[in-house]
Amino acid sequence: MIPIPVVVCVLGGWCAIYLADTLLKSSSSLKASYEDWLVNYGLSVSPFHMRWQTALFNRQFYNWGRWKPRFLYLWFSMGMVFGITAMFGSVILLGKTLMQTLTQMLTEAPTAQNDRMLQVVVPGVNLPVSQLTYFFSAILISGVIHEVGHGVAAIREQVRFNGFGIFIFIVYPGAFVDLFTTHLQLISPVQQLRIFCAGVWHNFVLGVVSFMVLFLLPAFLFPFYYTGVGALVTEVTEDSPANGPRGLFVGDIVTSLQDCPIYGVEDWNSCLGDFSQKSQIGYCINAATLQQLSFPARVYRRLDGTVECCSNSSLTDICFSYNNNLDSHRYACLPARKVIEASRVCRTNADCQKDFVSSFCVTPSLENQTRLIRVKHPPHMDMLFVGHPMHLQYTVSLSSFVPRHNFLSIDLPVVIETFCKYIISLSGALAVINAVPCFALDGQWILNSFLEATLSSLILEKQNRELVGFLILLAGSTLLAANVALGLWMVTAR
Repeated sequence: MIPIPVVVCVLGGWCAIYLADTLLKSSSSLKASYEDWLVNYGLSVSPFHMRWQTALFNRQFYNWGRWKPRFLYLWFSMGMVFGITAMFGSVILLGKTLMQTLTQMLTEAPTAQNDRMLQVVVPGVNLPVSQLTYFFSAILISGVIHEVGHGVAAIREQVRFNGFGIFIFIVYPGAFVDLFTTHLQLISPVQQLRIFCAGVWHNFVLGVVSFMVLFLLPAFLFPFYYTGVGALVTEVTEDSPANGPRGLFVGDIVTSLQDCPIYGVEDWNSCLGDFSQKSQIGYCINAATLQQLSFPARVYRRLDGTVECCSNSSLTDICFSYNNNLDSHRYACLPARKVIEASRVCRTNADCQKDFVSSFCVTPSLENQTRLIRVKHPPHMDMLFVGHPMHLQYTVSLSSFVPRHNFLSIDLPVVIETFCKYIISLSGALAVINAVPCFALDGQWILNSFLEATLSSLILEKQNRELVGFLILLAGSTLLAANVALGLWMVTAR
């Protein structure tokens, strides 16, 4: 469900804005001056929608639109091809996403949601509050670049440009350009396509540029940060199981998890994912040490069928299972740190036979989803984590970039990485959604111009071509609405 405080803040804020707007417009003494103020600043207010329009940037748009006409012609022609391709591709993608959503609803498979390329994002529900700055900034930048594409392409095709603006709808920011409609109707369908496809084309290019920045970030930051030596801890939440005197601290460099080497954040996530999927690994211990460390304990089974042989109040001991030389399954309560430190990992007793010394592979007897993980972060003592691996992943933030000097921020590379990822995902999503043949989106105008350019010789009557376009738009709008409605229900109601 959407958090109640978020709903209250959004509704309360918009109600206050709309109430103030209504009162000022109904006031006999303030109405004229207030409406003049709105007109002078290009502002308009309506329920859950506020926008600002200006002509301040018109000169800059005209400079861009008249720069290297031949290059711009080739640039927006490539955008036209991409936009038409994206229109068909977006329908296929939305159809696939809808089928995945319906399958998940029917089978109740929680893992299916991670496979979907498109997901409805609701701040405060499936978007952390700490990420809101990245989210809204990326949406605004993607929207501005999108509209710059339309504006420059329109000027290139000799369409009058009236102004540029920014709006807020509920909580989502965006941008728009005001073009002279009569000029748009007078130019050819191919010219219209270059204009209408320019937005999704620019979003695609923005996503590609952001991906290249993300890919080349280690090279860009090489003079200031080095990589490949481990994962740098940047934050440990207060409720994290890694928080404590023998846990992880900001500035620590994690070099391995068990026998899994860590060279960066990707390795950290991959290793923890493997640990959650695979069975618990064991540790080699020789027979003499095993006999010395173990002590008699009562053995009993947990509800999930696993065995416990230590006192529930023990904070240092863990129940281990092993097979003796007679292939008999045994259990021993052992001090975890003494068993694990300076021990090799193993799967069976055969992995521990060395120098003819009798040794056993002892495996922690834990609940099904619980793992014992040794975290190396030299020069500190190894951290021993007991719990679900994903708890460690969600509560510890890391970076692959280690500062070369103490005065450098450990958060700067993370900020750049996160922002690039948001730009890639949101700019790509904006391109896909706008390319859908749907009412009130770019896809509507792309489809209409495409039909005029391709079907005018096959369907002579313009009214019949418009009917074909209407039916396609109706189907596309239904497909998009179904994806949004079901996606929103999956996120908020389940």
